[in-house]
Amino acid sequence: MSDTQSPAIKNYLTPKGYASLRAEWQQLMDVERPKIVETIHWAAKNGDRSENGDYIYGKRRLREIDRRIQFLTKRLEIAEVVDASIHGTSEQIFFGATVTYADESGEERTVHIVGVDEADSLAGQVSWISPIAKALTKNRVGDVVRLMTPSGWQEVEILAVQYPHAPMPH
Repeated sequence: MSDTQSPAIKNYLTPKGYASLRAEWQQLMDVERPKIVETIHWAAKNGDRSENGDYIYGKRRLREIDRRIQFLTKRLEIAEVVDASIHGTSEQIFFGATVTYADESGEERTVHIVGVDEADSLAGQVSWISPIAKALTKNRVGDVVRLMTPSGWQEVEILAVQYPHAPMPH
């Protein structure tokens, strides 16, 4: 079990990340799993299972779905949803912040600090346990922080911090 899946580490998630994992779990439980079980049941009635592609594929797919359901169930059980909007207009960086920083060459980058299960580097979403998130966290706009990169230590300057807006009460 890797560190990112250890129950000792909190599974922080944004409300959006939690909703996404929950929706995937629901889709697997309510739609995909019953459909595969039905296919397996139908294929099993067709005789010789050793050469029955629908049956063999169905059993394999059912195992994949069950493994994913088990994984999602565990992750959702230990999830701690963090509403970053409580930080409002703070210039200090915490979980859920969207941070713009500039490297030594002046190139600007923007990252959103999210949970391990919702990180997507191509979308600019970095896990709260990633090196960049750890370097930025608890610092403020204007601070210069040192970051270990594949090419060695680099200094980055924090230019802006934003948090999601709190939902409007109904």
